[in-house]
Amino acid sequence: MSELIRPSTILEANRLPITIVTSDSLKLIGEVATPLGAKSGSLLCLHPNPAGGGMMDSHIYKKAANRLPAMAGIEIVRFNTRGTTSEAGTSEGQFDNGEAEEADVHAAINFCFDNLKIEKLWVIGWSFGTELALRFAKDLRIQGLILLSPPMQRTRESDLEFWQNDPRTVTAFVPEYDEYLNPVQAAERFKTFPRLNLVAVDGAKHLWVGEPFVYRILSEITQIIAPQALPLPTEY
Repeated sequence: MSELIRPSTILEANRLPITIVTSDSLKLIGEVATPLGAKSGSLLCLHPNPAGGGMMDSHIYKKAANRLPAMAGIEIVRFNTRGTTSEAGTSEGQFDNGEAEEADVHAAINFCFDNLKIEKLWVIGWSFGTELALRFAKDLRIQGLILLSPPMQRTRESDLEFWQNDPRTVTAFVPEYDEYLNPVQAAERFKTFPRLNLVAVDGAKHLWVGEPFVYRILSEITQIIAPQALPLPTEY
């Protein structure tokens, strides 16, 4: 008998702890969840602000790792930036408000290609993680960016200019009730980046709480990386 997929559901995947070493010799902890079968693509997750509780286990990312390898053949790579703690432990170093974290992003991207031998990598940022993605995930090997709840507090106009002139797809999902940047404000903030695919999500808030919003975002990720896997199942 099939069961409904619930917030606690964990589907089959190969899950392995990873250690990423930065250029300044810090060890960052993480995990890779790889499909048991064919792999359609890989996703590197940049988490929300650790000063506000963000980490590799922030719920959208943990549910992506628990479900998308089995549902859509998408490999999920998560890690804690410097000084960030999750159930798996604490990465070395100290939080630097998005500056020294540049080395963390570069190290994670290199780890994906050099150690995991990933061929098709997308980067997703959530809140603080969107700033890291727009500023530091410009590696030409990346397929594109996915942004969740971008606050646009640290991103510079030069970063937007870079992505406007880059052919890769960047898609931003902006909650209707986001207290940092709502869809109207996002349209104004991104006016120098008209090529951005800006998607307003009715009823959502910054943290995407609630299973309907989790399903929506996991479906949107799948639409970008593995559209052939849609619609995602609601039972297993």
